[in-house]
Amino acid sequence: MFHRETRKTPLMAAVSLGELIFHSTVRSVRQGHGNAIYGLLINVFQTASMLLVFYFVMTLIGMRGAAIRGDYFLYMMTGISVFMAHTKTMGAVSGAGSATSQMLQHGPMTTAVSIASAALGALYLQVLTMAVLLYGYHVLVSPITIYRPVAAMGMVVMAWLYGLALGLVLLGLRPWAPRLVQILQSVYTRASMFASGKMFVANTLSYSMLQFFDWNPLFHIIDQVRGFVFINYNPHHTSWQYPIYVMLAVAMIGMMGEFYTRRRVSASWSAR
Repeated sequence: MFHRETRKTPLMAAVSLGELIFHSTVRSVRQGHGNAIYGLLINVFQTASMLLVFYFVMTLIGMRGAAIRGDYFLYMMTGISVFMAHTKTMGAVSGAGSATSQMLQHGPMTTAVSIASAALGALYLQVLTMAVLLYGYHVLVSPITIYRPVAAMGMVVMAWLYGLALGLVLLGLRPWAPRLVQILQSVYTRASMFASGKMFVANTLSYSMLQFFDWNPLFHIIDQVRGFVFINYNPHHTSWQYPIYVMLAVAMIGMMGEFYTRRRVSASWSAR
């Protein structure tokens, strides 16, 4: 009934916010499955399934010879893992919950905490999945060497940030047109299966073909990742600066859209 306000120092406020984001992230990770290990295994199985499909498709159409000279598993991982990190983060952030969700009715929770926890939960699962698959292949099949692991991980984080930015746009648009957002997200995910360039490298494309993929920041990110993973591949047609510019622009649009929607959304919209 009575509540006593306590003044917090900036350090105490930062620690309290970090603790809130941590617990909200744990809830986001365990939301789909009560058992965290089972949830991780499901994510590993999804990524491994895409790797197998990718392998059989490339073998069937005879494109294995177009891959980069090096370990073929690493070639597949650089495409599939970055794509999964991007799309999973976009889906998690776009479904983080609007300002009228039940969880956000509690005092400490905010939309920023909800968005951050959804994004961090997706990044945690994808990084752990990559670590499990790479370590398992390294130990059980063949030793692997990554040319510049820190830079390669930086590009994975960039794909995660780009997925976060797109998720913000969809999150701000979802209360106004939930069915349209679902369709747009599905169309984008399926289009990125091909337009992301995970099945080929930019250096092997002609100028006319390159124009069909050059617009996609994810295409640049995956090609740059392969440049950092393989010592004998140097990307000539992509850059890491272009995805940063696009990501910042999309993030600004997403934050403005989410702020506008949060100020005008009503709980009665869900009853329509």
